[in-house]
Amino acid sequence: ESVLSWAEYGRRVVSEDRILRGRQHMERQGELLQAVAAAHHVQPRFLVALWGVESDFGAHTGDTPAVSALATLGWRGRRREYFRSELIELLLAVDAGYADPGRLLSSWAGALGQCQFMPSNFRRFAVDQDGDGRRDIWTSTGDVLGSMARFLAHLGWKDDETWGRPVLLPDGFDARLAGRDTKMRLSRWNQLGLRRLNGGDLPDRNLWATLI
Repeated sequence: ESVLSWAEYGRRVVSEDRILRGRQHMERQGELLQAVAAAHHVQPRFLVALWGVESDFGAHTGDTPAVSALATLGWRGRRREYFRSELIELLLAVDAGYADPGRLLSSWAGALGQCQFMPSNFRRFAVDQDGDGRRDIWTSTGDVLGSMARFLAHLGWKDDETWGRPVLLPDGFDARLAGRDTKMRLSRWNQLGLRRLNGGDLPDRNLWATLI
């Protein structure tokens, strides 16, 4: 896979059309998203964004037979041991009745469903959000959103924090402080003159932050 600049990535993945459809899904699935957020403590906007990026809201889930994809990648290549283990995970999921072998299409790398879970993550984190007795990340919007939320919660997601925020820089700001090597508390950035876009102080939270 190629490496993209942020500008290239934005044009390809975060198009205006996808943003508009994401907002529509936020409204259409509002009740479901609130239920998922309450259960797993992940904000709805991030779930919808990931859903859009992973499969274009379910439009592109792959057309490769998953067993064949994983068996091929497990046969040769630099990550064959990983893909072999994922193949076993997939077969165990089928054996346990978690997945319908007749519907097991995936990406070229074996990623499954609308949330593009590898089989090990499907077995560990997929949930039956809609209560129909199946963990269906292929056709059930509830199961897709609930499974993504459970996965993020397992990774330590904090729903009282955001990933970042745009800021205003003061005149004469030392550009050497920008970059991932410099990390300071929000209070220190505030002392250096960084402000929200509306001119207000940065949040009064004891958090480390980096200026990009």
